[in-house]
Amino acid sequence: MTDMSPRDELVEHLPAMRAFAISLTRNGSLADDMVQDTLVKAWTNIEKFEPGTNMRAWLFTILRNTYYSSRRKSKREVADVDGVFTESLAEKPAHDGHMQMNDFRKALGKLKVEQREALLLIGASGFSYEEAAQMCGVAVGTIKSRVNRARAQLAELMEHGENESLEMTDDATMSVISASKVASF
Repeated sequence: MTDMSPRDELVEHLPAMRAFAISLTRNGSLADDMVQDTLVKAWTNIEKFEPGTNMRAWLFTILRNTYYSSRRKSKREVADVDGVFTESLAEKPAHDGHMQMNDFRKALGKLKVEQREALLLIGASGFSYEEAAQMCGVAVGTIKSRVNRARAQLAELMEHGENESLEMTDDATMSVISASKVASF
């Protein structure tokens, strides 16, 4: 069996990259553009990738940096900054659980960017604290703190009491909020 070349391996990570991009931008079209920009950057700089290291973490770091660059650029633009108009055009999916997906998205959007990013890397994307810390360029303790604070804030925003159970049909949402009772340090 031959090892896959780094360029071939890029394609395997597209779904995870798109999911992370959507979680950052909350806009499918912007997320697709961001993933495309990330792939172009990765493709043209593939010689900088160290074989044997985590390709997914490398791509997520590029994606994260692309997001922040785009965000800095968009601060100079004015059109539909908060996405209210775009959000009103989108049709919401029906959700039969206790906690509506739309409410979750709104609550997630109220988190500080650093907290939302850390929570999504750990809770939704499945990275280890060490990998997330490396991608964000911060200490492991900082990532743990951000995730813990994000989960507590999210539970508070969703009015989820200590003894209240969440009846969810959405496993992805549950994976992000499920550790909200983690002891703070």
